[in-house]
Amino acid sequence: MRDLRHIASLLCLGLLGIQLGGVARGAEAPQPVTLFESGLATLDIGRRQVPVGYSLSAIGPVFTLHSVVVQLGGELKLGPLYQAHELIVGETKYVFGPGSAAVTVENEILPLSQPPIPAEDGLKVPLDLFEIIYGEKMGYDFQWDPSTRTLTVQRQPQRLVPVSIDLVHLQGVTTVVLQFPFRPRYRINRAANIVEVELIGDRLSPEMVKSLPTDPLVRDIKLGQQELRLVLAQEAEAEDYVLQDPFRLVFDVYRKRPTAATPTVDPSPPTRSSEVRTIVIDPGHGGSDTGAIGPSGVQEKDLTLTLARALRARLAEKMPVRVILTRNEDAELPLETRTALANQQKADLFISLHLNSVQSPSANGAETYFSSLEATDESAAQAAEAENLVAASGDDGDALYDLQLILWDLAQSQFLAQSQQLAKLVQSELNEALGLNNRGVKQAPFRVLIGASMPAVLVECGFVSNPDEEKALLDPAYRSQLINALVRAVMRYRAAVMGSEALVDEALP
Repeated sequence: MRDLRHIASLLCLGLLGIQLGGVARGAEAPQPVTLFESGLATLDIGRRQVPVGYSLSAIGPVFTLHSVVVQLGGELKLGPLYQAHELIVGETKYVFGPGSAAVTVENEILPLSQPPIPAEDGLKVPLDLFEIIYGEKMGYDFQWDPSTRTLTVQRQPQRLVPVSIDLVHLQGVTTVVLQFPFRPRYRINRAANIVEVELIGDRLSPEMVKSLPTDPLVRDIKLGQQELRLVLAQEAEAEDYVLQDPFRLVFDVYRKRPTAATPTVDPSPPTRSSEVRTIVIDPGHGGSDTGAIGPSGVQEKDLTLTLARALRARLAEKMPVRVILTRNEDAELPLETRTALANQQKADLFISLHLNSVQSPSANGAETYFSSLEATDESAAQAAEAENLVAASGDDGDALYDLQLILWDLAQSQFLAQSQQLAKLVQSELNEALGLNNRGVKQAPFRVLIGASMPAVLVECGFVSNPDEEKALLDPAYRSQLINALVRAVMRYRAAVMGSEALVDEALP
């Protein structure tokens, strides 16, 4: 798999040109966690010793987030949903929150030992969250001594970091790839036509400099011991993103977007609008693929189509958006075709509607997924496997198919943070409106999501295998509440990305 990812990234560089272009009303708190003890610990940073709140769960210690941030630096923000915290260190944004043992970092989803825990003195987080944020990026080591209740923070030793540099110019865009044998500790600084990668506590290996081709957008690349500088043409600007296995820091350089005063015939590459104008709704299953079947015989494919039609009508009523269904009848539709349709329509959001089913008739509640090749847990992996089964055509395990899957995953990785944000909003609104068991936000390799080149989520709206939830889903009044919850989530997401959260409540159904 690692080799395939490397091949995929090279194809993306040479052929695909992949670029990175409040509290929610009634938000439901996560399930309570048993804490065995709570109190004050000591945060020991060099010659400074300051108190920090801590608690002990069955998995391990958690520490008050803002107390550590105050000492080590960063900008802490509460997102449009109170579970969604953002911590910005340098130019890197970390998204995490209660109920989810994961943190989104740029284009990665990294696991945590346990979910953050809300407390009276603020959010408490596990030690490995600090190690991810301040260890990799700032060069700190963390050691917890339970006997003295001391969290010691020390600088890591300096490392020599080799780097190889590649540059290619295709279709008006110059892509610069900085490849490292491991993830360096760095921050990105920008000034005028200079983009600087500054190493923190590490040192670049100077012998790795090599001759690069002349380029119209990148005038020079200068390598020092602590920094690497891209000198751009006056009319150029750069966007950055990360690829993994091996670690690569990638810059796409293109001409600045023209203004009315400075017309140009060389257009900048297309970028996705921050507005939400087109939404594609995907009713899961269809045709010979019935999906799950409830105790009374109701089929998932019929219920998802009913829900999708109602959601289309309500979204169009409440917002100035164009809403498209991947299918508007009982039709056979391959999973890849569904996302291909969304890509063709240049959709700004993709929402796939499904209903859950398990052997236990007592299972209940909603789940919301966003895409990743790595599943959150075994149950998420099984859910994706069940949904993907309809698309199986003998290509699973084939090297070419695996490569295609990785390329799709790289494309979707640009929208991880947005997909996670939408998933959290959907989950919260469903829990609050319907009083459902909160099964949380999860990630899994759903094929219907992996091909989407926009923020995308898959919503399991309930368990059709549960007689009570099946009965509720057949009730028009209950379905109306469910649709209203989905509409509120989309409206809040749209307001957040457009910066108009205050206008949402006036139009909420």
